Amino acid sequence: MKKLLLASSLMFIFLLLSGQESKIKSESVNTVQEKISSSPGGSVRIGGYLGDKMNLVMLQRIKNQDIDQLVEPFRHKNETHLWQTEFWGKWILSAIASYEYNKDPGMLIIIKDAVHKLEATQLPSGYIGNYSENARLTEWDIWGSKYTLLGLLSYYDLTGDTVALKSSCRLADNLLSLLGPGKTNIVKTGNYRGMPSSSVLEPIVYLYRRTGDKRYLDFAKYIVAEWETPEGPNLISKAISDVHVFERFPHPTIWWSYENGQKAYEMMSCYEGLLELYRITGDPVHLKAVQMAVKDIIENEINVAGSGTAFECFYNGAKYQTDPTYHTMETCVTMTWMKLCFNLLRLTGDPLYADQIEKSTYNALMASLKGDGSQIAKYSPLGGIRHAGEEQCGMHINCCNANGPRAFMMLPRFAVMGNKQEIYVNLYGTIQSVVKVNQNNKVSIDQISDYPVSDKIELSINPEKTESFTIGFRIPEWSQNNSMTINGQTVSGITPGTYKKITRIWQKSDKVVLTLDLTGRLVMLNGYQAILRGPVVLARDTRFNDGSVYESAVVETYEKKVNLLPSANKPSGVWMVFTAPLVLGTDLEGDFRNPRQVNFCDFASAGNTWGEDSRYKVWIPKTLNVMKMDYKSY
Repeated sequence: MKKLLLASSLMFIFLLLSGQESKIKSESVNTVQEKISSSPGGSVRIGGYLGDKMNLVMLQRIKNQDIDQLVEPFRHKNETHLWQTEFWGKWILSAIASYEYNKDPGMLIIIKDAVHKLEATQLPSGYIGNYSENARLTEWDIWGSKYTLLGLLSYYDLTGDTVALKSSCRLADNLLSLLGPGKTNIVKTGNYRGMPSSSVLEPIVYLYRRTGDKRYLDFAKYIVAEWETPEGPNLISKAISDVHVFERFPHPTIWWSYENGQKAYEMMSCYEGLLELYRITGDPVHLKAVQMAVKDIIENEINVAGSGTAFECFYNGAKYQTDPTYHTMETCVTMTWMKLCFNLLRLTGDPLYADQIEKSTYNALMASLKGDGSQIAKYSPLGGIRHAGEEQCGMHINCCNANGPRAFMMLPRFAVMGNKQEIYVNLYGTIQSVVKVNQNNKVSIDQISDYPVSDKIELSINPEKTESFTIGFRIPEWSQNNSMTINGQTVSGITPGTYKKITRIWQKSDKVVLTLDLTGRLVMLNGYQAILRGPVVLARDTRFNDGSVYESAVVETYEKKVNLLPSANKPSGVWMVFTAPLVLGTDLEGDFRNPRQVNFCDFASAGNTWGEDSRYKVWIPKTLNVMKMDYKSY
């Protein structure tokens, strides 16, 4: 027995030194197993238009970032209220994901340098940050510590460097010495009902997974318990009670303050942490709370472009999305929404969440990226002019420029996922992937398609060994008429909003052809109209020179569908252009009564010059015809 214990101890030490301890710990402390697991780094390559945008982000927004500028605030402990220390953590998370994706050796050198420079700023107390001693735990101090922990732990997972793990433990231990029962109450720190501070829950759970230290699990449970006190944000009880996220607390008299309980990004970050705790405890209430909150967000907040909020807060935005509104669709909200849906997809296997990610990707996320990749917009409204966000905290960066790349770099892990004897294809296009179905068999899946420009996706399936396993093909909820063949043989039962799961003996060179329904669809809301094509929202743009984008119109439809025709009128930098039949304006005399073919482009391309020359609009006001008006329903 002593020899066995000695051997086990030596093995654990070896795993720790070789960087594998985190994986062993993670497996040993998790109670809940994922329904679908994300792909490991480097196993998926995305090409085509989306891949080109990702390459721009990796070069311009990640690799070219000035690292010294991100580390500099940590060297000065004199801050009292700003959030400079979030930028390093956000950036390095995307940098590590970028390296995992393309294994760029130059990127790894940059990452290591950034980590070592940050570690050099750690105080003997364990504190890493820039707040003065008298201001610690106030405003955005703990929020910054959250991102520092996430970054250091991600680096440890990448390299196995135990110095980063020790630095994480020391930083967390510093927090534990100041927060908790008999100490400072975490939900009374910072703003927004304590949500920014208590979102540190996520890395605290990660730290427990990597160390097995029960103190971190106890602290995580303490945070969640404090949510449900009178001072807390009530994130569980109000979700379970189906209280809308936009009305959980009274409308704040001071928006940027503690009393505002509607702050979206921070609320969703807390729910991400709750999901991580659920993986360990298996408490069904935790999962239910997140699912009900997300359901409410889908129904009442997320707009046609896959994002939401105004002034960064929930406001019943789905209802009011047709109104011109200040500061809508913050990119930090878009990113966090996508990540929250991704985590729910992994835990539940429900393709509803995959549909949400696709919608956000092709619209809100891609619309935020400037054509040359140099900027990620802070806000991407459904009409107007796109522009860069302000520089924040006296630095040449803002929260969305730091955070947006994380959403882009999440896509390879989402595109093709798997589990034992199962593969799930979530994202379609020019995508190559290699997925393990078990320890003895890898499957290559090569997609040939320019989806969502065209509706046809060809997938070549090539297992190393002929074997029976399952492939689930995501059939989007919006795609009503679909077809599929395998090696030319028709497959039936292609149901929208599901995974079409095919279990068979797969052989090399098996070919799947999936055709989705990209028929134009008209959405009506508040007397306005929007046209969608597949996952893509369409918009008018002044560059087409075919009338005012703000003019009222009636979109001609057949059975609520819009006959979209490809257009050759494609301005520089625009991805997709179609024409739709519209009766323009309020004059029905003469030729005005006839529909005209009006140009629409994809929302991501609309306004992408970021200037007056490309004003754009998604929601078109519908001209009222009283002769056809139903007075009872209007």
